[in-house]
Amino acid sequence: MSLLAKAREAQRTAYAPYSKFHVGCALESIDGAVFTGCNIENASYGATLCAERVALFKAVSEGHRHFRRIVIATDSASPASPCGLCRQALSEFCTPELEIILVGSNDTERRFAFSDLYPHPFDQSSLV
Repeated sequence: MSLLAKAREAQRTAYAPYSKFHVGCALESIDGAVFTGCNIENASYGATLCAERVALFKAVSEGHRHFRRIVIATDSASPASPCGLCRQALSEFCTPELEIILVGSNDTERRFAFSDLYPHPFDQSSLV
């Protein structure tokens, strides 16, 4: 199954009763393991989790720390980028070369290197 197919499958399990915006994600580690996630909303919006962080946290909790690519699938006609919180979370574990593939509802794609979406992350060097 392709990464896009896995992201779409995860998208179908999204819990989005408030926004009605269903997101699915498939994150591939450098060893080929794939972790999926969907957005999980909460009536207290701050407790909502994005699909990207769900997939990332699943991967990290199973010992994976290095990633090759991520596919993010949404309902919107135009592909949607990860939010700032997801970019920050990804920056902890992803290289600037991580391939980000954004896919809209009609399967239009936009591809980026992670550094294109988040060129100046807050990282360990910021803590000096």
